[in-house]
Amino acid sequence: MTEVVAGYDTCPVYAPAFGYIGAAGCMILANFGSAWGTWKAGCGVCKMGIIHPAGIIKNIVPIVMAGGLGIYGPLLAAI
Repeated sequence: MTEVVAGYDTCPVYAPAFGYIGAAGCMILANFGSAWGTWKAGCGVCKMGIIHPAGIIKNIVPIVMAGGLGIYGPLLAAI
């Protein structure tokens, strides 16, 4: 019996490399964006603490959302 593998005759050998590059790029860019967003939101919270100290707790949401992006990136890369 011969083994029939679909797709190997049409795909080039280097095709999986593009998949790995895409997954790595997704993780790298998502985590870089998360770090950048956390930094910018943290600077905003620091300025808010100086100008209007009562509103610090309300402005923690962007920091949490930026952390969520750092978790979403590896999930998207795994898919």
